[in-house]
Amino acid sequence: MNIQEFWQAVLEQNPEKIRSFFLENAYVNWHCTNEHFNLEEYIRANCEYPGEWDGEVERIESFGNLIVTATNVYTTDKTLSFHVVSFFTISEGKIAELDEYWGDDGEAPQWRLDKRIGSAIKEGNVQ
Repeated sequence: MNIQEFWQAVLEQNPEKIRSFFLENAYVNWHCTNEHFNLEEYIRANCEYPGEWDGEVERIESFGNLIVTATNVYTTDKTLSFHVVSFFTISEGKIAELDEYWGDDGEAPQWRLDKRIGSAIKEGNVQ
């Protein structure tokens, strides 16, 4: 399973290509919004989301049949940006289960800025 190709299909919002990475009875959980999708629902949620997307897989870890990715996903005009941590359970060379945690990128909360604690990971925009 080529996880980089999977993410490229997601960013391109290509339903046929996305489908090819999953077992037919696979499911996806988006924990931050308490949503459970079957494969077709996941494809609709991904491919019907408005806008054009780009992104970068920042980290990949593999442990047996588990692949974990940390990915920055953003609109091509860079008005929206998210980081997602994804846990892929692989069976028969395809995704059987996918658990994802999506978070909006943004500034640190004011209370931490006021305390002058922490520093920027990356300078410039929030991606």
